Amino acid sequence: MSRDYDVAVVGGGLLGSAIAWGLGRLGRSVAVLDEGDITKRASRANFALVWVQSKGLGMPAYTVWTVQASQAWGRLASELKQQTGLDVSLQQNGGFHLTLGEDEFGQRTELVKRMHNQTGAADYKMEMLSASEVKKSLPLIGPEVSGGSYCPLDGHVNSLRTFRAFHTGFREFGIDYFPERPVSAITKSGGEFRLTTPKGELRAAKIVLAAGNANQTLAPMVGLYAPMGPTRGQIVVTERTMPFLPHPLTTIRQTDEGTVMIGDSKEDELDDRTLKHSVSAVMADRAQRMFPHLARLNVVRSWAGIRVMPQDGFPIYDQSETHPGAFVACCHSGVTLASNHAFEIARMVAAGALEPELVGAFSASRFGAAGAANNSGY
Repeated sequence: MSRDYDVAVVGGGLLGSAIAWGLGRLGRSVAVLDEGDITKRASRANFALVWVQSKGLGMPAYTVWTVQASQAWGRLASELKQQTGLDVSLQQNGGFHLTLGEDEFGQRTELVKRMHNQTGAADYKMEMLSASEVKKSLPLIGPEVSGGSYCPLDGHVNSLRTFRAFHTGFREFGIDYFPERPVSAITKSGGEFRLTTPKGELRAAKIVLAAGNANQTLAPMVGLYAPMGPTRGQIVVTERTMPFLPHPLTTIRQTDEGTVMIGDSKEDELDDRTLKHSVSAVMADRAQRMFPHLARLNVVRSWAGIRVMPQDGFPIYDQSETHPGAFVACCHSGVTLASNHAFEIARMVAAGALEPELVGAFSASRFGAAGAANNSGY
């Protein structure tokens, strides 16, 4: 394998696919190098939220970036449908975070206040609602629901169909997708990058590292830094049922096909081959307390997945000073930020420079030499 490209994107998950699709949309010749199905597929184990509320505490720029992504999602869904005929089932009529008991309601109220008090943050339009106010939108909530927060910018999509739409769009844009090509080495010579894979070398004028948690290993090859801190999550899926959830929740959503997804865990271990049933039991219990009728549904499947997660939870976008033309992109919210990656990051990569006024806050230089502890980036 040996061929010249304008850009080689390393990573074929949602983040890499969105950037590659955006570059193809701009007429660039693009190759996507994907590790293969033996890797941990974070993009196929996500919760599919287009989510704004509670993101960015401690980094106001992230609230601005997230709101921009939410507002551009309709355009992305429309362009994907026009190009591929695939409806990604974007629903964006607001989302809830429900609380159980007065203590949780008080904690959530305090979080909303802190979010609103951040200088420089975008207006989330997030507000706290009492249980009786929530019940007007979600009439099947149980008596233990004490209220919750609501944000009109929140929504969800069919994320697997979005993934398929990007890859279907690759063909129309002439993007070459190479599976089973993990990159083991990157060098720059004569103004082009050379990427070593088990099936040969690929050359490109620019590269974008979008390989999820593997960016931590790849980035230093081109003078970049991508400190990652992955976590594990579990999801429980029920059988199909009547439409009852007109708005997604942070931890519960009803898909366009009628199943109910429950995802309410965060674990430190990184083995996704087994489930912890004690964790699933807590998730199911909380879901039933929020919507008692869920107790009558059968669980049809469940899984554990590894989250892509920068060390402090916030995105990382950087370009190399020592290897001009090399970029790195890392984030947890590959679904929410897909529109920004397809339209804004792709545009900046095509132009050859990231724009500080848009993404300067997300440079890995914020970690300094000591790194950072987990924050609230997602």
